[in-house]
Amino acid sequence: QVQLVESGGGLVQAGGSLRLSCARSGSIFSLNVMGWYRRAPGKQRELVAAISSIGTTDYADSVKGRFTISTDIAKNMVYLQMNSLKPEDTAVYYCNYKDYKSGSLNYDYWGQGTQVTVSS
Repeated sequence: QVQLVESGGGLVQAGGSLRLSCARSGSIFSLNVMGWYRRAPGKQRELVAAISSIGTTDYADSVKGRFTISTDIAKNMVYLQMNSLKPEDTAVYYCNYKDYKSGSLNYDYWGQGTQVTVSS
């Protein structure tokens, strides 16, 4: 099975930057998606960014142009570079792993979450 451990959250002023890291352990299927989700107070969890094993990316409209998701395959890491942070980016951020078998969802794993707080 897959284990995900997140780090890099913290307190930052508006306009600043943070980089979140997610370390993955365990074997994975060739078809998979790594992503970052967030849950802000009073809101549902939403997809922030995702990257697939074939290199495609997906971003929430609210973070396009500001956030970048990337992976380091050799180190089994996925990152979320967050620039030009806004107070509305304040949330708990979760690393997520999904893999697919024969085109269908197989497994779905979550990290423990890391708090990001952006002050005005």
